[in-house]
Amino acid sequence: MAEGAAFLIVDVQVDFCPGGSLAVPGGDTIIPVINRYIELFRKKGIPVFASRDWHPVVTSHFVQYGGLWPPHCVQGSEGARFHPLLRLPADVTVVSKGMDPDKDDYSAFHAVTEQGEPLPEKLRELGIARLYLCGLATDYCVRASALEGVKQGLAVTVLKDAVKGVNLKPGDSSRALKEIVKAGGELADLAEIEEKFRA
Repeated sequence: MAEGAAFLIVDVQVDFCPGGSLAVPGGDTIIPVINRYIELFRKKGIPVFASRDWHPVVTSHFVQYGGLWPPHCVQGSEGARFHPLLRLPADVTVVSKGMDPDKDDYSAFHAVTEQGEPLPEKLRELGIARLYLCGLATDYCVRASALEGVKQGLAVTVLKDAVKGVNLKPGDSSRALKEIVKAGGELADLAEIEEKFRA
């Protein structure tokens, strides 16, 4: 069951949680269940990846330079740090995205490791065929990452109890999850994953 699988935590950073510059409502409430997933997947020997926005100070992603969003997750800033309650394992692979000032890079599949290796290459190198995915925000980076994963031929499972959305328009998050399922992705919660691992 665990062979060929990886766990990807998308953008659980200070700026995307309450008190941050681009807070997802209740963004920090999913952290306890993410920590339980981390524990479960590590016991199964499943590698853990954590993506982060890692923006330059000047980027077309930010509103003052023509983008949609206020400044957030600027490289090296407090807001760009992973949330302090997130218990990432010592051997987590951190991948960074949004470094190109001309690109939004919502998808974690545009991220690179600290050695500069693109995430898709790293997953192929490890023989990953199934990706469990959670994090922030459902209707942006989680959605884009899940859809890209499906497009690249991975079996993608979004952990629906460990995602939260922005919902600029009411219902954006539920529409995103429906879109992921329509594209070929799956949804599951902790009880279902635990049951699968017991089987």
